[in-house]
Amino acid sequence: MTAENNGTGAAPEGDEDPFAYLYRQEGSAGTTAQQPGVPRRSYNQVRAVGERQYGGAQAQTYQPPAQPPTVPPQQQPNAHYAAPETMPGGRAAARQGGQGAGPGGPGRGVRRNRNGLLIGAIAVVAAVVAGIGAAIVFNDDGKAAQAQEKPGGQEQKDKGGQDDAKDKARDKPAPPAGLPPRKDAAGATLAGGAAPAKDVAKAQGKGGTYVGGMNQPGASVTWTMKNIPKPGKYTVFVRYGVPGEDANSTLTINGEKIPRPVSMKNFSGAKKGDWEAGWTKTFAWVDLKKGKNRVQISCGDGNKCNFNLDQFWLKEGWVKS
Repeated sequence: MTAENNGTGAAPEGDEDPFAYLYRQEGSAGTTAQQPGVPRRSYNQVRAVGERQYGGAQAQTYQPPAQPPTVPPQQQPNAHYAAPETMPGGRAAARQGGQGAGPGGPGRGVRRNRNGLLIGAIAVVAAVVAGIGAAIVFNDDGKAAQAQEKPGGQEQKDKGGQDDAKDKARDKPAPPAGLPPRKDAAGATLAGGAAPAKDVAKAQGKGGTYVGGMNQPGASVTWTMKNIPKPGKYTVFVRYGVPGEDANSTLTINGEKIPRPVSMKNFSGAKKGDWEAGWTKTFAWVDLKKGKNRVQISCGDGNKCNFNLDQFWLKEGWVKS
């Protein structure tokens, strides 16, 4: 397809170029004038931008404005950036706005800030508690060290007194509740030639006193108990001494003689004639009534009475120790 007459005349019939208006000249020399009733067939010829002149000799050629220098991509400013001082309220408003809105939406920054403050407060409280605990521990350690550095101080005196009391309690066992205390034979009722003595050492009676003279027929020691809590079975214990040989005696409860004699053997294994090493103990099972009761040890007919008597005590039930 060619332009109609190359822009110089009418186009052949039937061969009109629909885009000819872009390059045809209207009313120029060599072209047909526009006739009434005839379709327009002349068009302006295409010109480069700025080449067309207006106003005759006074028209000036259009000069395109100078292009600004190209800014490298890495230096181009962000189209969405705005300086904080251009925002309403200045930099403070910009900071508040940044805290209020974040990746998680409005208020996310505030919540993070509150969480940070809470964690900081907890850390401060924990540090204070740890400091108080350390002060208490160090204070207690200091007191303990001071107590140890004071020989003969009040603590050691009190402790020594308690230890002495415990040792004495072990040496002298307390009787069961309601039963009479241990009785020295020298403090009981003596008859028939029985008498207090101190010739043999290691007796446990008061002042080292015991009862001798029991080798005479009819000699007796009677222990009277006034407050037996209840009737029943009891065990009478007797501490005695023999000179390295066996002996025996007669037991009478509330005036009734027990048929079986009380055995007073050389359980300590003392050598013959050694009274001091012959201290030992024996026991007898008896029935007692409530209230007052009398227990008597005597040298009766058929007894071998070469013995000394030291103490008596009582236990509830029939036991062996």
